[in-house]
Amino acid sequence: MLSGRRLDLLDPSPLDVEIEDIAHGLARVARWNGQTCGANIFSVAQHSLLVERLSRRSHPDLDPRWRLCVLLHDAPEYVIGDMISPFKAVLGGDYKAVEARLLHAISIRFGLPTLWPAPLVKIVKACDHAAAYFEATRLAGFAAEEARAFFGRPARLDDAAEKDYLTPWEAETAKTRFLKRFEELKP
Repeated sequence: MLSGRRLDLLDPSPLDVEIEDIAHGLARVARWNGQTCGANIFSVAQHSLLVERLSRRSHPDLDPRWRLCVLLHDAPEYVIGDMISPFKAVLGGDYKAVEARLLHAISIRFGLPTLWPAPLVKIVKACDHAAAYFEATRLAGFAAEEARAFFGRPARLDDAAEKDYLTPWEAETAKTRFLKRFEELKP
């Protein structure tokens, strides 16, 4: 990692996890394998911020600690990248095991539970699907009907937030905004 940390993928240590490495990596990993419109990639960091923003709208009373979980839901991708869901399914258990070990280490590092409560997981999945719907229809060329078939119908996102969060940012902007939100949420 740029911090100088060496992260063992088979046995990741929370001591080797740095938020700056996570933010840097996620700001440079493209969602949708880069198949989005705009001058910049739509990064996993920006997606994570969109998911967390959607969770604020749908669950305004959600504890800040759980909001931090929402923000970090895709954090393992700073190491392993973002693979499209059909490819993850082909890879199966091995991929999921590596991802789970990384999320476990990340959760410990930031004082979060290693086993997220089922209601929180449900919120993360719902907001992740809502974000995917917006990304698919605004950035990846999906028709609304097609996106609904894959991701369901999301709650409305206000126009200003939609314009902000669905205009691909430069990597440094995504990194800076991710770090700022992390600082606002960390215990």
